[in-house]
Amino acid sequence: MNINFRKADNSDLPLIWNILNQAIARRKADGSNQWQDGYPNEDSINSDIEKDAGFVLTENDIVIGYCAILINDEPEYANIQGKWLTNGDFVVYHRVAIAEGHLGKGLARKMLNFIEEFALENKVHSIKADTNFDNGAMLALFEKLGYVYCGEVFFRGSARKAFEKTVLSREF
Repeated sequence: MNINFRKADNSDLPLIWNILNQAIARRKADGSNQWQDGYPNEDSINSDIEKDAGFVLTENDIVIGYCAILINDEPEYANIQGKWLTNGDFVVYHRVAIAEGHLGKGLARKMLNFIEEFALENKVHSIKADTNFDNGAMLALFEKLGYVYCGEVFFRGSARKAFEKTVLSREF
């Protein structure tokens, strides 16, 4: 299995959108309200790619996962109800999704490890993320990977659990 992580480009859009639609349907089937309000959508993915923030996980050059990664670009994080571990530069990621046929293989964990590499390559030692209160898979992943619960942030009127991990060296 040859797993890679790279910037997304416009040719990846149909596959990315398919993966996100699968994830939206999974969240709905799980009884979650997360991603049930028209977000994410094709405009958000186009914007990610235009800003060089869209990334894909590939297996043998086939797109099997997607996320957006930004540096210091999440205004809502300034309004946390709680306290971040650090106050300096940070990497933030959103819209993490793995293709339906590739679930249960540890690929989301691999993606988050690639995000840690991205942070270190950019000399950033803080990674911040958030998820819905009922996203058990993501909450479990945060716990396994050493993320610390820091409080709540709000998006589109809903509270989300906010986490941070500090990375100091390549430990993966």
